[in-house]
Amino acid sequence: MSRGICVYLEFLTPAHKAQIEKAAQETGFSVHFFDLDQFEEARACLQHCEVLYAHDLALLKAAPPSLRWYCCSFAGVDIYCKAPSVFANPQCLLTNSSGYGVTIAEHVVMVTLMLLRRMPEYEAVVCQHSWSRQLSIRSIRDNEFTILGTGNIGTNVAQRLRGMGAARITGLSRSGRPAADFDRVLPISRLDEVLPETKILVMALPSTPETENILSRQRIALLPPEAYVINVGRGTALDQDALTEALNSHQLAGAALDVMVPEPLPPDHPLWNARNLILTPHVSGNMTLGYTCDVNVDMFCRDLANYAAGRPLVNLVDRTLGY
Repeated sequence: MSRGICVYLEFLTPAHKAQIEKAAQETGFSVHFFDLDQFEEARACLQHCEVLYAHDLALLKAAPPSLRWYCCSFAGVDIYCKAPSVFANPQCLLTNSSGYGVTIAEHVVMVTLMLLRRMPEYEAVVCQHSWSRQLSIRSIRDNEFTILGTGNIGTNVAQRLRGMGAARITGLSRSGRPAADFDRVLPISRLDEVLPETKILVMALPSTPETENILSRQRIALLPPEAYVINVGRGTALDQDALTEALNSHQLAGAALDVMVPEPLPPDHPLWNARNLILTPHVSGNMTLGYTCDVNVDMFCRDLANYAAGRPLVNLVDRTLGY
């Protein structure tokens, strides 16, 4: 009797489904596909499956103790690490799909250029049907960047900034281990030392107890007034009230947030009206870029082969660390 895989996703093309079916056949599994409007059908099927490939907390909560591997199609899995009781089987493996680096890096480049070339301010000029061309601009070329997080996202950001002529790229990570795409990598414990010399701060951190409020009010105050802050990791990583105050009082040049707390952001939230702030509704890494979807499916199929062979899973999450 073949072993079951329940796939509950919205972004799969016929080619993706064929790829997953082929990988399942080669490893002795049968695969069942469901769209997001088929929750009840997926829940019923899941009762007889040992693998779930999805990004749905409610469906995971409905899984039986026989579920042995949950592959989350999102990179962020903090919700599952903070609430281990969602797994009926405490030994169920959890993997993420940390392959959004390309699309998120392109988003970082886009908002960086918008800030450096004063696009929010020029947009205000144009909206007033005015014609001012005197705002001084800056460039990625010969500029200095600090990237909080040197994983898949941080590395892709560093590669693109390097290709555009960045003068120095400093990475900060939990370990501080050197990485080829950075001029230097320091442990996060040295963040206070780095912030005063930071021109553009890119935050690409997962949500863990260690990263919550890592850019606190005190640390925002360490940034120079010409600095920009870009957050594409998790909204919990910075003090939003302090950031808003720093922007409105000209203590910071500007910021771009793709993640915030809460999401969706309430219509009356102060962030909406903060000075020189670019807000996007958590779209830098969603599943609308075909390449990202391809990588996502490739990672699942690769780890399916590992799972079937009893080998370690490449994207296995350490729930104590949160990534």
